[in-house]
Amino acid sequence: MKNEMYVEFSSISENESFARVVVGSFITQLDPTMDELTEIKTVVSEAVTNSIIHGYNNEAHHKVSISCTLYEGEIELSIKDNGVGIGNVEEARQPLYTSKPELERSGMGFTIIENFMDTVEVISNPGKGTTVHMTKQLTRSKTVCN
Repeated sequence: MKNEMYVEFSSISENESFARVVVGSFITQLDPTMDELTEIKTVVSEAVTNSIIHGYNNEAHHKVSISCTLYEGEIELSIKDNGVGIGNVEEARQPLYTSKPELERSGMGFTIIENFMDTVEVISNPGKGTTVHMTKQLTRSKTVCN
C-alpha cells in the first residue's frame, strides 16, 4: 500500500519554507536519515524556488503544487507550476545556467536536484508550465506505508 499527499500554495517566496516543512514532515514516517531528510528538503526548496522565480516571475497570484507518494522505502515527489515553461530543458539542466542572471542566481538548482535524487524528469511546455518529477530510495526505512 502507498501513502499520498498533495498540497497547493501561492507562488510567494515565503511559502518555500512551508513546502520544505510539509514534505519533510510527511516523509518522516519512512524514517529517513538526517542526510536524506536534508537532501529532500533542499530539493523541494530548489524546485519551488524555480517555480516562483522562473515559472511565475515572482508574481504572487499563481499556484505551485506538490504531490508526494510514499512506497515501501521510496519517495516519489512532483513539483508543478503552470508558468512560462522552459524552452530548452537540456540547456536549463546544465550547471551554472540561469535564465535570470540579473538576479545573481547561481544556476545550480537542477544540478543540486539531480545529485540528491535517484531519478529526475523535467516536463515542460512553453506557456503551460513545468513539472519536476523525482524519486529517491531511502537507505533505511520503516515499512509503515504498506
